[in-house]
Amino acid sequence: MKKSIDEIDFKKGDGLVPVIVQDANTKDVLTLAYTNKESLELAKKTGNSWFWSRSRNKLWMKGEESGNTQKIKEILVDCDSDAIIYLVEPSGPACHTGEKVCFHHELK
Repeated sequence: MKKSIDEIDFKKGDGLVPVIVQDANTKDVLTLAYTNKESLELAKKTGNSWFWSRSRNKLWMKGEESGNTQKIKEILVDCDSDAIIYLVEPSGPACHTGEKVCFHHELK
């Protein structure tokens, strides 16, 4: 079943929903970010990963500074319409540290 952007429940998270970014080919979880309605619309329109930066309080496209973009192949919405998965084709590391994925630390 397909859902529209207007069906996403942005109210639960103060206007934001979490986005799991996953490699479309390897299924590796690359990162977790957040989107608002505007950044989700940009992602859908452009086919690139757009997010809302909570620390910088602004829209940002993955790779706009690093060049490590993520081409969206598919956008999936969970059953409660309050979380999203971007299945992407990455063009470099996902993590700002240069690691392939952001989840590279094991909890002691």
